[in-house]
Amino acid sequence: QVQLVESGGGLVQAGGSLRLSCAASGRLFSTYAMGWFRQAPGKERDVVATINWSGGSTYYIDSVKGRFTISRDNAKNTVYLQMNSLKPEDTAVYYCNVLVGTRALDSWGQGTQVTVSS
Repeated sequence: QVQLVESGGGLVQAGGSLRLSCAASGRLFSTYAMGWFRQAPGKERDVVATINWSGGSTYYIDSVKGRFTISRDNAKNTVYLQMNSLKPEDTAVYYCNVLVGTRALDSWGQGTQVTVSS
């Protein structure tokens, strides 16, 4: 079972930046596709960005394209989400997870809260 620990969230003003990190356990991390997800209050958890096992292929939802960058360091079992030009609508709890096809594993970490003030 993969354990995931997200960190790096916080309170930031609109236009600011944050870098989220997700540390994963296990020797198979470098074989997994990974994704960042977010859940705003009263809404479902949705995908934000994904990255394949090597980092050579990425995907972003339209609302974050050009502002967010997903990356990974397989030597450190860590995936990152660099978030620039943050907007109040980016406020949410952010989670990472392993992707199997297009689906995330059922087990989730505690997430990290991102709050963007206007």
